[in-house]
Amino acid sequence: MSHADFVHLRVHSAYSLLEGALKVKDLVQRTKELNMPAVAITDTGNLFGALEFSETCRKEGIQPIIGGQLDVTPYRLSGDDENRMNNTNASIVQEPDQIVLLAQNETGYRNILKLVSQYHLAPDGEGEPRISVDDLAAHGEGVIVFTGGSKGGVGRLLAEGQNDAAEELLTRLKEIYQDRLYVEIQRHNLPVEIKIEDALIDLAYKHDLPLIATNECFFDTEDLYEAHDALICIAAGAYVDQSARRRLTVDHRFKSPQEMRALFADLPEAVDNTLVVAERCAVMSEPHDPLLPPAPKEVENEGKSDADVLAELAKIGLDERLEVQVYQDGMDKAAKEAAGKPYIERLEYELGIIEEMGFPGYFLIVADFIKWSKQHEIPVGPGRGSGAGSVVAWALTITDLDPLRFGLLFERFLNPERVSMPDFDIDFCQDRRDEVIRYVQEKYGDDRVAQIITFGTLQPRAALRDVGRVLQMPYPQVDRICKLVPNNPAAPVTLQQAIDGEPALQEEIADDDRVSKLVDIAKRLEGLYRHASTHAAGVVIGDRPLDELVPLYRDPRSDMPVTQFSMKWVEPAGLVKFDFLGLKTLTVLAKSLEHLKARGIEIDINNLPFDDPATFEMLGKGDTTGVFQLESSGMRDILRNMKPDSFEDIIAIVALYRPGPMDNIPSYIRRKHGEEEPDYLYPNLEPILKETYGIMIYQEQVMQIAQELAGYSLGGADLLRRAMGKKIKAEMDAQRKTFVEGSVAKSVPEQKASNIFDQVAKFAGYGFNKSHAAAYALVAYQTAYLKANYPVEFMAASMTLDMQNTDKLYTFKQELERLDIDLLPPNINKSDVMFTVEETAKGGAVRYALAAIKNVGEGAMKTIIDNRHKDGDYIDVSDLANRLDTKSINKRQIENLIRSGALDVLNPNRKQMLEGVGAIVSHAGAAQQERESDQIGLFGAEESVVTNIALPEISDWLETDRLKEEFDAIGFYLSAHPLDSYSKALVRLKISSYAQLEAANVSGLVKLAGMVISKKERISAKGNKYAFVQLSDSSGSFEITVFADVLTASRELLETGNKVIINASADNKDQIKLVANRVASLDEATAKTSAGLKIYVDDAAPLGSIKEILEREGRGKGDVMLVSRIDMQTEVETSLPEKYAVSPAMAQAVKAIPGIVEVREV
Repeated sequence: MSHADFVHLRVHSAYSLLEGALKVKDLVQRTKELNMPAVAITDTGNLFGALEFSETCRKEGIQPIIGGQLDVTPYRLSGDDENRMNNTNASIVQEPDQIVLLAQNETGYRNILKLVSQYHLAPDGEGEPRISVDDLAAHGEGVIVFTGGSKGGVGRLLAEGQNDAAEELLTRLKEIYQDRLYVEIQRHNLPVEIKIEDALIDLAYKHDLPLIATNECFFDTEDLYEAHDALICIAAGAYVDQSARRRLTVDHRFKSPQEMRALFADLPEAVDNTLVVAERCAVMSEPHDPLLPPAPKEVENEGKSDADVLAELAKIGLDERLEVQVYQDGMDKAAKEAAGKPYIERLEYELGIIEEMGFPGYFLIVADFIKWSKQHEIPVGPGRGSGAGSVVAWALTITDLDPLRFGLLFERFLNPERVSMPDFDIDFCQDRRDEVIRYVQEKYGDDRVAQIITFGTLQPRAALRDVGRVLQMPYPQVDRICKLVPNNPAAPVTLQQAIDGEPALQEEIADDDRVSKLVDIAKRLEGLYRHASTHAAGVVIGDRPLDELVPLYRDPRSDMPVTQFSMKWVEPAGLVKFDFLGLKTLTVLAKSLEHLKARGIEIDINNLPFDDPATFEMLGKGDTTGVFQLESSGMRDILRNMKPDSFEDIIAIVALYRPGPMDNIPSYIRRKHGEEEPDYLYPNLEPILKETYGIMIYQEQVMQIAQELAGYSLGGADLLRRAMGKKIKAEMDAQRKTFVEGSVAKSVPEQKASNIFDQVAKFAGYGFNKSHAAAYALVAYQTAYLKANYPVEFMAASMTLDMQNTDKLYTFKQELERLDIDLLPPNINKSDVMFTVEETAKGGAVRYALAAIKNVGEGAMKTIIDNRHKDGDYIDVSDLANRLDTKSINKRQIENLIRSGALDVLNPNRKQMLEGVGAIVSHAGAAQQERESDQIGLFGAEESVVTNIALPEISDWLETDRLKEEFDAIGFYLSAHPLDSYSKALVRLKISSYAQLEAANVSGLVKLAGMVISKKERISAKGNKYAFVQLSDSSGSFEITVFADVLTASRELLETGNKVIINASADNKDQIKLVANRVASLDEATAKTSAGLKIYVDDAAPLGSIKEILEREGRGKGDVMLVSRIDMQTEVETSLPEKYAVSPAMAQAVKAIPGIVEVREV
C-alpha cells in the first residue's frame, strides 16, 4: 500500500473554538507527514473551516472529508411515548448527545449545510444550539454518520444501563442512514469507553452495522497536552488544578496510523473501515463563480436586460449631474455639448466594459440601496476606494465625485484585462447603517442576506492573561509581564519576538519557573481562535437561500444570520460581498446640519464651493481638531507648512501622509512654494505630473505614464501597476521589456525609458489610490468647511459622536476654549441627552450632554429629558424625586449627576446632595409606587408624595474635592482646574503655563506644571523604553516625551492624577515638542517656597486641628499667621514662631477644618 492504512475521521481543528488546537495548515501538513491519504474535520457545531480546509488539502494532495460534530436533543426513556425520538418536547435540560456527520456526496454536503445552519438559527427547543433526530431524518440523504462514541446517544444510554433504549435509538438511526451508519469505537483510556465497548460491538453485530475506530483529536502531539488542558480551562472559566472540570487525556492527540493499528489490533475491521469511509466520501467544499441575485427594476423596466436598464438609468443620471455640476451659467447649446462630450464618451466606454464583464446587475443592486438611503435622508459617503473613478457610478449617485474633473480612472476600479468582481465600499451614517441593511433584507429576502463572520484570535497579551488566570498566578504579576509585551496593532509582534526584544521579560522567565511555564503555554496557544463575531461591514446577498451555498451562524449579539465562512472564504464560495461601512464623520455632518437647520440655515453639503477662503485659512493654520483625516499633530504640521489653497492639495495630503510617501512631503511643499524646481521626468509627462509638482503620488499616475510614454492600454497599465507593487522579478523583467520597447516605439531613448521605468517602479510600491484619496479628501473638506464657517454647530455634533470618549471630549473642550466658544456645564433643566447648541449673551455656546456623564446611560437620561419636555423644568430636589422613573434611573446614576454638577440648579451643595442621595432615591421609589397604584392621597389626587426631602446639614466640598468628584463623573476638569489654587505658588516658582509657552514661540529649557492625565509607554527600535505623558494645566493640555533615564527615575510621579513640575527641552519650530529632563512633585516644590498662610478663626475650636496639620506637613520656609476676629471691626493677628512647608494642598486641608472662616495664601 502506497499510503498509510488508517485515516483520522474525528478531528477538531482550531475552528472548534477554545477546544481544538490544530490549525488547518498544520493539520494538513501533519496528515501529509504521516502519509495518510485523507483526513476529516469534524468541528464542534460548525463548518467554519470547510472551504479553507478543502483548498489547503487540494494544494497538498490530500483528500478532504467535510463533516461536523453536532449536539442532539437527548432521548432518555425507552417505551415511553412522551419521550420517543419523534417527541419535540424531549429534555433539553440534560447535556445533549453528540453525533458525527460526514458528507458522502454533493447531496450530503448540502444536507449538512442545512443542518448546521438550522443548528444555530432554529435550534431544537430553546437555549443552546442543538438538533433533533427528526431534523437528522429530514436531511439524511448522502450523509455518513458515526454514533458518537461514549458521548453519543447510544453510548450514553448504554452507560446509564438503558440498553433497550440504546438499541431503539440505534435502530432509528439505521432507518435514517441505512448502510451509512457506523458504530463508533474509541479508546482514550476513559472508564466509560471501557464500560460500553462490548455492548456497542454486540449491538453493531446484531444489527449488521460496521464498526469504525476513531481517535477524537484536539491537538497534535503529546507535548501539547498541558497547553491544550489550559485552553479548555480558558473556555470553561475554570482553573487547571480544579477537580470538577472537563478533562481530556494525552490520548486525544493526532495519533499515527501505526499507533491506531496497535491500539485496535483486536478490531482490525474498525481501522480498515476508516479507509472505506474515506473512499466513500467524494465531495469537498469548492469555490464557485459569483452568484448575484436578480437586479431590482422598476415595473416599467421588467423584461428589459440588466444592461439596458443600467444604460438608461446612467444616461438619465449623467444628464442631471452635468446640469448641476458641469454646465456653467450662460453656456449655449454648443458649449454644453462640448463640455458634456467627454463625459458621454466615458459613460459609453464604461457601460460597454461593464456589460462585457457581466456586471450590470451588480451596479443596479448597489445603486438601488444607495438611492433608497438618500430618499430616506440617510447620509451616504461620496465614495471609497477605486469606485470613485467610475462615471457610471457617479451618474447613478453611487459616488459623488466628478471622475473627469479630478482625473480618476475607471480601469483602476474595473479592468477588462483582469476579470474580478467590482467592489464598492459604501460609507453610511453609523447611526442609520442598520436601516439600510434591513432594507436589503426585505428587498431580497431574510434567507438570502447575511453578514460575515470574523474570528478573534489569542493575541500575545490575551494569551498571557488567559493562561495566567487558569494557572491562578497573581494578577499583578501577570499584568506586569503583559505590559512588557508591546501592544501596537499597526505593527504586531509575536510573543517570541517580544521575548527576543525585551531583556526584562527574558529575566522574568529565567528567574521564575511559573513565569517560564506561563510563557511556554501562551506561546503554544497564541494565534488560536478565541471567539467568533460579526464583521463590521461585510454583507452578502445571494440568488438563493444562503444555506444552499454556505453554512450559517447566529452571532448572539445580532438577530441577523452570519456566514460561517470568513471574509477571505465567503467570496470564493460564490457569494458577492457588499461593504456597508458606518462612518462616524457622516453622522457628525448630519448632526451639524440638523443644528443649522434648527437655526434656519440650509446647506447642500454635496455641492459646497471648493474655494472657500475661511476653510483654507483655517487649514493653513493647522486648526483641524475634529476635521476628518487632518487632525493628527503630524498632519497639522504639514498643513501649516504647505498652506493648502486648493482641493487638489487636500487630495495630495491624504495620499502622502503614510510611511514611505511621507518622505516626499518636504519636496512637495518646497515645489508648491516655488523653492524647488519640479522634475517631470520627460517633457510629455508634465500634464500628468504637474498637479503634484512632478512628484508621483497616485497609482493612477503610474497608469497614465505607462499609457502616455509606452503606449499601454489603461487596462494593461493597471496590470503593470500591480506587477510593480508585487515586485516579482520575472513579471518585472517582462514588463520592463514591454515598457521600454513601447517607449522606444514612441521615440523615447531606450536608456531614458529604462530609467523612468526604475523610478516609476520604485514609487509604485507605495503609490496611493487617487479615487480613494479624493473621496476622503471630500469628506475632509466638508468637515473643514463646517468647522470654519459654523464652528459651534460642528463642535456640538463632534462631541456628541465622541460622547463616550473622554479623551476626545477633553480635546474638544480645549478647542472650544481656543475658539472662544463657551462649553456650558451639564444642567438638568438645560441639557439634552446629546450635546446641543445654546444661545447666550456672548453668542453661540455648546451645552454639555447629560448622556456624556459617566455611567448614567443614554436611555435613563432620555427619560429625564422626556419628563422635562412633558411637565416642565424641575423646580427642586423634591420635584425631581417625585418625577423620577426609578425603573430607568438608579442611585449610582443620580450620584454621578450630582458629582458632575448637573443638579446644581436644584441645590448647589453637591456634598449635601450626595450624602442625601439615599433619601432622594427612597422618596423617588415611593412616589413611583404611588403613581403606579393610582392611589389618591388624603388631600386629593393632586397631592405630591414628597413635599420636602430632608438632606443632611453639612458644608459643601472644598474646591479640590469638588473638582476630584467632578473629574470622576465627567472624565476631565470642566468647571475649574486643580492647578487654579496653585496660581501664586506657580508665579513664585517661575513656572509658565502651556498657553504662555505656546504664545511665546520659544525653544530651549522650560519649566511647566501639570496634572498627569495619562501615560503611554513604548519601546524604541533599540529596545529602550520611553513614554508619552499627557498633562494639563489651567490653560490647556500638552504632551511631553519622557525617555528611559527620566522615566525610570520618575515613573511613580507620572501616575494619573499626580501634580508635577517638569523641567523640559522645548522645540517650537513648527509645533511645540517637549522632552522631559527632570520631574518633581508640585506639592513638595511649593512647600519649599517662602509662601505664607493667613488663617482666620472666630474661636479656639479649630486650633488643635491646625496644629496637627502643621506638624504633619513639617518645617519649611512659610510664615503662618492666625487671625482672630474679636468683632466686625477688630482683628488680632498672631505670627507663629516657626516656619512651615506651606503649600496649596496644606491650605486646602486647613480650609476643611470646621470653624475656619477663611484661609489666604500670602
